Amino acid sequence: MYGDIPSFCDFSEVTDRRHYHQLPDDWLVVIADIRGSTPAIAAGRYKDVNMMGAACITAVINIRGNWQIPYVFGGDGATMAVPPDLSDAACKALAGVRSIARQRFSLDLLIGMVPVRAIRQEGFEVRVAKFELSPGNYLATFSGGGVELAEGWVKSGEQFLVGDSSEPENADLEGLSCRWEPLKSQNGVILSMLVRATPDEQQQQIYQQVISQTADVMATDKEQGRPINKYNLRLSWPPRGIKAEIDATLGSHNRFIWTLRLYSVSLIQFVLDTFGIKAGDYQPRLYRQELRQNSDYRRFDDMLRILFDCTNKQADQIESALRELKQQGKITYGLHRTGRAIMTCLVFDLSQGEHIHFLDGDDGGFAMAAKQLKNDSAGK
Repeated sequence: MYGDIPSFCDFSEVTDRRHYHQLPDDWLVVIADIRGSTPAIAAGRYKDVNMMGAACITAVINIRGNWQIPYVFGGDGATMAVPPDLSDAACKALAGVRSIARQRFSLDLLIGMVPVRAIRQEGFEVRVAKFELSPGNYLATFSGGGVELAEGWVKSGEQFLVGDSSEPENADLEGLSCRWEPLKSQNGVILSMLVRATPDEQQQQIYQQVISQTADVMATDKEQGRPINKYNLRLSWPPRGIKAEIDATLGSHNRFIWTLRLYSVSLIQFVLDTFGIKAGDYQPRLYRQELRQNSDYRRFDDMLRILFDCTNKQADQIESALRELKQQGKITYGLHRTGRAIMTCLVFDLSQGEHIHFLDGDDGGFAMAAKQLKNDSAGK
């Protein structure tokens, strides 16, 4: 179903209802969330939190090796939708990720699967669209209020939770990697922005207004706020994220051999990238170009999520515009400022250019912005 719908390429059209299609009643919305991530963030372990959020997506994609599963990366979790024939396998795969999160990262992963039928019975909808980053690489966007409702149900622990399995589960996390250095802001601030429009018939126009106003603020920047560019994209060796990659992808491998393998592969990549040497499907210059194009720094899942590289003045202007919209009763929002972005990668087929790169602000990024938004929504 998802694989057959036409895609769109201009993010400014992300709220255009013509791009959206209803998910069938028998599909399930999958919510994965790292519970109590704040202490890990405070301890400087937000990269580990990101890694487990991306691992949830990787595990479900790898069930069939099929990219055509709608998903949105949330920083400290993920939202997906799966057809009914994939639900049991998805439960097992996500249980495997939960086991990895607990045993190797000391993180607690909450998992829920909510039938679209149950959401629809409450008067909400789950619509999905397909945003094309580059040929063959797509990101899902969700609208209709159903995803937000499902997230609330799962996080409150009311129902639809996936419990612990009595037997150990495995998760195939092939393709998940973590080798790029944090992306230093070229303008001074990495701004994580979350915006939720007030539920009414004007939602589409409100989101369009936010997109337009932030674009106007960033118009003088040649990268238009893109947090990844040729100047801040760096590899080092050994990668500072190599331990997280080893822990996440170890599976049933011998730890010593697997560690040696990943250190060796990352060293080869570092040498090839440094000297611009082509080897097999790996072409450093082309990969860097595709990587920038395939970076996931703009998302929409009943909420606008955008990461900006901006100056302090531009961040102030964005915050001022959002504050005014809030005072008008049109939105609630959350912002987080830091100096770097972090990146987690899904690499599947370099020969076909099939790879996606999840970006988030360092020091909490979208998770901290979400905390502010939650307090904002509660009127605190």
